[in-house]
Amino acid sequence: MNWSFQLYSARNFKPWSDVLKLVSRLGYKEVEGFGGVYDDPKAFRADMDRNGLAMPSGHFSIDALEGDFDGVRRIADTLGVTLIVCPYLMPDKRPTDAAGWKAFGERLGAVGDKAKKAGYGFAWHNHDFEFKALPDGSLPQKLILDAAPSIGLELDVAWVVRGGADPAKWIADYADRILAVHVKDIAPAGQNANEDGWADVGHGTVAWKPLMAELRAKTPAKVYVMEHDNPSDLERFARRSIETVKSY
Repeated sequence: MNWSFQLYSARNFKPWSDVLKLVSRLGYKEVEGFGGVYDDPKAFRADMDRNGLAMPSGHFSIDALEGDFDGVRRIADTLGVTLIVCPYLMPDKRPTDAAGWKAFGERLGAVGDKAKKAGYGFAWHNHDFEFKALPDGSLPQKLILDAAPSIGLELDVAWVVRGGADPAKWIADYADRILAVHVKDIAPAGQNANEDGWADVGHGTVAWKPLMAELRAKTPAKVYVMEHDNPSDLERFARRSIETVKSY
């Protein structure tokens, strides 16, 4: 398996040329892009090529996807992205009721249809807010996925846990739609405050070994992305995380 590395994890450790050298040296074969690396796609692609890295998946904002899809395509094609992922919805843009989340799901469905016609895969990437029940008891994540049955999911397991949900259940219920996975870990309560409570993969509380077995057995996911939202030591996080998953 080619393990991927979410470049957002390294945003505080630039230059990017050094980051790409590091992750390549540690055994990663893929990286996942985000807005911070799209300024000069041709130059970034050349740097990836020099380090033997591919970028099969990339994050693009809902604003870019709806407002400049042609621009997204140009970036994706230059970098080799085949799975386009919408990663987030700003707090001030989030609906407050079921109808609003259903409508947002329909927006994602429209983007997904456009992406599919253009030859890309498309997925929504979850955080924790989608698992917080609305006043009527419904869950935004379910409303999104049910309103857009053709889109995939990039499952961020640690955010599912932080949202108070059971990732094993979401894997079971939506297995065929999980196209990619964010592999991230949560520190024990009270630890790693300087890293926002996250941990290197395999050094936290997420039951990654059985979850990884379920994901491999039941989903079509081919992209497994190591991530840490705020590592204090990039090399330590990247090294220990890939060592963990290679042992499974």
